[in-house]
Amino acid sequence: MTEWQTHARALAGEVTHPGSRWYSQVADTPRHVFVPAWWRWSDGGWSLCRGPLADAYANESLVTRIGTLHADHATEDDRPEGRSTSSSTHPGLVVTMYRYAHLADGLDVADVGTGSGYGAALLARRYGGDHVTTLDIDPYLAEAATHRLSGLGLHPTAVTVDATGPLPGSYDRIVSMVSVPSIPPSWLAALRPGGRLVTVITGTWMILTATKTPKGIIGQVERDLAAFMGVRNGPDYPRAPVDVEQLTDREGEQVGTGRYPVVDVANAWELSTLLTLVVPGVRHDYQRGTDGQHTAIIHHPDGSWARATATGTEPPMVHQGGPRRLWEVLDTVRDDWLRRGWSPVLGARAVVREDGSVRLSNGDWRATIPAVSWSHGDGG
Repeated sequence: MTEWQTHARALAGEVTHPGSRWYSQVADTPRHVFVPAWWRWSDGGWSLCRGPLADAYANESLVTRIGTLHADHATEDDRPEGRSTSSSTHPGLVVTMYRYAHLADGLDVADVGTGSGYGAALLARRYGGDHVTTLDIDPYLAEAATHRLSGLGLHPTAVTVDATGPLPGSYDRIVSMVSVPSIPPSWLAALRPGGRLVTVITGTWMILTATKTPKGIIGQVERDLAAFMGVRNGPDYPRAPVDVEQLTDREGEQVGTGRYPVVDVANAWELSTLLTLVVPGVRHDYQRGTDGQHTAIIHHPDGSWARATATGTEPPMVHQGGPRRLWEVLDTVRDDWLRRGWSPVLGARAVVREDGSVRLSNGDWRATIPAVSWSHGDGG
């Protein structure tokens, strides 16, 4: 047994089990072939990694692209800035998404977000390349994945396309490894009767599954958690409409004391999910100082912003500005969450409308994920 096979089998044992249909796919797929280089965050910046081999088989996402710079094209001296724009997804999460897709032999699968191509390799090994189409907006990702897959004798169809626009075919399953703010109508058009889609909603930790039935596209929010990079329509994400650095010391139009301790909202899955459902498009930043002081910043494209700063669990000083008072909205979300004693999101029934909006319900709780207006790129 080679070194990579030893690592691959250990990974398979971690993310699945010997009786699973995914065990041999993970154990026999050389992940390092798909991720020869990646970016790692350390000492306040991104640095390039090309090993050790064991790290390529860690059960974690490996960031492969920052802004427009892919690790394959970088040198050890490069220190890119910006948001991560592609990765090799956490293998355990890849398997989880495939399980929720209810895959079976003979079904045609659209793999949205090729990334490194590792997920497409697992699908092609299990179901055959003829039944797998992997989609990405980045031509290099599609080309590199095709080359690496071919080297392993795997031949799914890789297409460079803006997946929020028209898809190149129709499918029994659509599985997305990128998050979307609402369901692209093109997915609904490409989904065959009885077909099933699986995705994550941007800004939330919700895994949404839905099936095309004679009564409509109906599903639920699974009782599980996931987070993905957001879908993009071009080489990089557009610049944020709000400069977060300017918010670190801006005087608020309203200044007061918050009722709850400061938290890293983006990583507090229940709070971030519930807040996004109330204020779609909200974004977060979190900073922790060496003196125990920490700051949470919330902002929105409409110009609303809030900054809460405190030491430890002390009540925070809150500055807010813009048309909405975002920290007050967050506190209201917390109030409702604590009153219920549970998150109504998990297990919620979902109805997907033709425009891609989603109506959620769970008991007396209701929420709507509004449809967005998609701006389609040219595939570059």
